[in-house]
Amino acid sequence: MNPTVETVTQVTVRIDGADVAVDEGATILDACTQHGIDTPTICYAENLTPVNACRVCVVEVEGNRTLVPSCSRSAEDGMEIRTDSDRVRHSRRMVLEFLGTANDLSEAPKINEWSSEYGVDTGRYVEGAERFDQPVKVQDNLYIRDYDKCVLCYKCVDACGEEAQFTFAIAMSGRGFDNRISTEFDVTLPDSACVYCGNCIGVCPTNALQFKTEFDLRAADNWREDDQLVTRTVCSYCGVGCNLELHVQDNEIVKVTSPADHDVTHGHLCIKGRFGWKYV
Repeated sequence: MNPTVETVTQVTVRIDGADVAVDEGATILDACTQHGIDTPTICYAENLTPVNACRVCVVEVEGNRTLVPSCSRSAEDGMEIRTDSDRVRHSRRMVLEFLGTANDLSEAPKINEWSSEYGVDTGRYVEGAERFDQPVKVQDNLYIRDYDKCVLCYKCVDACGEEAQFTFAIAMSGRGFDNRISTEFDVTLPDSACVYCGNCIGVCPTNALQFKTEFDLRAADNWREDDQLVTRTVCSYCGVGCNLELHVQDNEIVKVTSPADHDVTHGHLCIKGRFGWKYV
């Protein structure tokens, strides 16, 4: 008896004048990536479901009245897509300008690269602009929260919720300029439902959430990411087989991440894998 062979149907889309074939169900962003186009994304992560919050990945699709988010829109056979039209560039520049005006993006190098690429001028909105201007929340020795850097991408909320941890320790709070990430009733982190898995840190695009070790080294002007060695290993605490990426500076571990493409962790860890390395 012959085994059943599952065939994958492909669709062909035209991106900036070139035909690109992708598997049915792939997104426009997948097609753009396959075609070698660097599409800016902030709220998107390969290990989370797209939430369409930042709108910086928008593209122009023939026949659509509005620009569409490439991270969540499925590629359809025969689509005509433009990723670098004046309309697309204008929309992306506006989003990046608003974010750069309201937030501290000093530790978001990728966003700053895109800002340079799209000619962002944050000085246009200085008059009357409002910033969060919140003190850094340092409530333990594991990680800190600097909400001046938060762009409300929702990724930490999703990683804490049903996308990964199912703890639901943090959520969106407030409306308008008061919209922010918060624990329930704004209690301190140790008093919240947080289990310190650190998955929120793993998905944060602006370093609003960061290891206390990194925060202290930055404060001492001694955070040297270019000098760090990153080594992949297996967590030693249990038999699940979670992969860890050890970031080492001056022969000391300074933080631990996990590869998003690993089929065990998908970038997520527990408190032991993320923070339990001090014994080394």
